[in-house]
Amino acid sequence: MPKVKTSRAAAKRLRITSKGKIKRNKACKSHKLTTKTRKRKRNLRQGGLVDSANSKRINRLLPNG
Repeated sequence: MPKVKTSRAAAKRLRITSKGKIKRNKACKSHKLTTKTRKRKRNLRQGGLVDSANSKRINRLLPNG
């Protein structure tokens, strides 16, 4: 049985919390920032959680946590 490898691309972008949920960074904060309001940019700084519909697929990419 071969070793199960972690997807390095996913490991750099996602973290698993102590409860087992998957943390992610929000998109849309790298360019065209002048058109976005101060409040919107502030809310984009806070991370989000991966939706339950996608978490099963992501758990396959991160087998070792």
